[in-house]
Amino acid sequence: MTHDDRTTATAHRYKSGGIRWLLCIGAGAASLGVGQAARAELPSSFAPDAFYVQAGGAQGTQTLAVGLSWDWNTRWTLGPGELRPYIEVMLSQWRYDASTPVGKDHLTQLAMTPSLRWRGAGGASPWFFEAGVGLSFTSSIYHSTDKQFSTSFNFGSHLGVGRNFGARQEHELAVRVEHFSNAGIKHPNPGQNFVQLRYAYRFE
Repeated sequence: MTHDDRTTATAHRYKSGGIRWLLCIGAGAASLGVGQAARAELPSSFAPDAFYVQAGGAQGTQTLAVGLSWDWNTRWTLGPGELRPYIEVMLSQWRYDASTPVGKDHLTQLAMTPSLRWRGAGGASPWFFEAGVGLSFTSSIYHSTDKQFSTSFNFGSHLGVGRNFGARQEHELAVRVEHFSNAGIKHPNPGQNFVQLRYAYRFE
């Protein structure tokens, strides 16, 4: 192995380790936040608070998703705004370029993600920022012409910004950057990043 090869391998190990630690820390923080909310005050029913549709993709991959979200009845003051936890469940279809006779393949994804959403103006702002870390399961292993996962179980994380509008702020538009990988559980683990546009309708 040449010096350059050893340098590249070392950099890859540090990168994988850093991503793994970032995901673990994020998952712990999100779980802690949801756990505290659950102990403080559970939702009054299992009825979801919002329904959403989402579309987007990455290079050579397109996604379409539907999902439901539940707000936790707990809020924290953070700076000039308010932080509130929620959890979402998503069913998504990925269609991607692949080495098949038709040049395409697809899979179905089920994901569950605890998230934290921050709004300014003491929580009254229509604008929000959010982040979350959760679990993702796919019907088959993602294997596109560009990337190959090694597991159907992965972690998902996202950052997003959005705005509510409507007479009672019932409509919601958001742009999210999502990342899926297995945090180094098994290799190869290239990870995949998606840019998504989401519309949500809040029932109350």
